[in-house]
Amino acid sequence: MKQIRKLPIAALVLSAAFLTAGPSGQSQAADELATQDQKFSYAIGVQIGQAMKQRGYASTIDLDAVHLALEDVLQGRDLKLNEEQRAAVIFAVQQVAATTMANERLAAGQKFLKENGARDGVTTLDSGLQYEVLADGDGKQPTTSDTVKLHYEGKLIDGTVFDSSYQRNEMAEFPVGGLIPGFTEALLAMKTGSKWRVYIPSELGYGQQGAGRDIGPNEVLIFDIELFAIK
Repeated sequence: MKQIRKLPIAALVLSAAFLTAGPSGQSQAADELATQDQKFSYAIGVQIGQAMKQRGYASTIDLDAVHLALEDVLQGRDLKLNEEQRAAVIFAVQQVAATTMANERLAAGQKFLKENGARDGVTTLDSGLQYEVLADGDGKQPTTSDTVKLHYEGKLIDGTVFDSSYQRNEMAEFPVGGLIPGFTEALLAMKTGSKWRVYIPSELGYGQQGAGRDIGPNEVLIFDIELFAIK
């Protein structure tokens, strides 16, 4: 399953300057984006602003301060924070944002699993893993030493698809024992020829670390898994 690269915080902070027209905090109107440079700057600002919002920094960024920092750098003025101070404050804000996001996603995941587990057709195992059978199979069950051939699609509880062999139009081959615990547990219970929808609690997935840009901390993962063969 692919890992998606995170954007560095330095790029987020620097590029946020494009979101403001100056210390007044007033944004440029669309009809004022007359030149190619203005349009490019605005487009970059939108991209980075969306990334900051997704990371939980939206309420932290002061656009006036960002603009001031950019002016200081571009005009060669003395910087108001040295490198050590800048690194310390960025780290502190990152920690607060990460903790807040992790707690919010943990609560949302627990609520989702509680409601999902009450639905007809959903089975909850002792580990907390949930599944529903979409199609029965009658073949062999794999072991942790096997490699399996399958199709799968992974998404978050908000419907965001983060990986899909179906979209690549190519089956995947995985060692059963080399996957996240929830995926492995599901495969060990499936028979060849079956298709399951699996709901993996964060502690059986990527936990507090998350994985890349799309899978944040404490995310519940939903996988459609179609097991075709054991190699």
